[in-house]
Amino acid sequence: MDALDRVVKPKTKRAKRFLEKREPKLSENIKNVMLIKGGNANLTITQVLRDVEFFSKKSDCSLFMFGSHNKKRPNNLVMGRMYDYHVLDMIELGIEKFVSLKDIKNSKCPEGTKPMLIFAGDDFDVTEDYRRLKSLLIDFFRGPTVSNIRLAGLEYVLHFTALNGKIYFRSYKLLLKKSGCRTPRIELEEMGPSLDLVLRRTHLASDDLYKLSMKMPKALKPKKKKNISHDTFGTTYGRIHMQKQDLSKLQTRKMKGLKKRPAERITEVQEKKSKRIKKN
Repeated sequence: MDALDRVVKPKTKRAKRFLEKREPKLSENIKNVMLIKGGNANLTITQVLRDVEFFSKKSDCSLFMFGSHNKKRPNNLVMGRMYDYHVLDMIELGIEKFVSLKDIKNSKCPEGTKPMLIFAGDDFDVTEDYRRLKSLLIDFFRGPTVSNIRLAGLEYVLHFTALNGKIYFRSYKLLLKKSGCRTPRIELEEMGPSLDLVLRRTHLASDDLYKLSMKMPKALKPKKKKNISHDTFGTTYGRIHMQKQDLSKLQTRKMKGLKKRPAERITEVQEKKSKRIKKN
């Protein structure tokens, strides 16, 4: 058994609190990213995976990015994520063009700003590799979960375009301009970085393992309410159960045109008498 996988019993209260923080939670912690810079030395994939899993367990990082450069695969980026401290997905990308933040002389967004993510291209919805890449990029750049967002805080846009076998990554600052009405006019200003990427190799989890990693705990699932439904637009519909009504006794608005004529009244009285005689 690996030394990292054996059951560890805490000997102090501090160690107990540390282990409790690493236990599975209903609402998981914010995902941290571990960045690894590779050297020119030749390392086997097995050794890299062992080191990555060790650092993930040591640093409580569920995302990692490994950068390397060699003659066979120049400007290489490997992005991946962990599930239960084991590698879930890995995608290898090659950088064909890169423009840094410093090369674009525009105003920048403050550090820690939550970005808005935009994905363009049919491949992100059709191809399985691109679908996993989209999910991985969302995990990398989504930032912390927040309940409310103010309009002035929407100032950072990350745009990913899949076209002709390449992924174009662009970063924009969102500018709110005066429009003469309540809704402001929106302009996008490129702020960097800018990358042209190509998909090289993938190591994806099986469908069963991927579904297991996406499974929602029962405690977080919304409880179903009877006789309540929602449509695609979020409108709530309710169903009310009522007893059967006798419409003949329904009180309607009294109008002269609806009053019964004397001949009709006489026929009704005669019908009631005939029913009584038959019963007797």
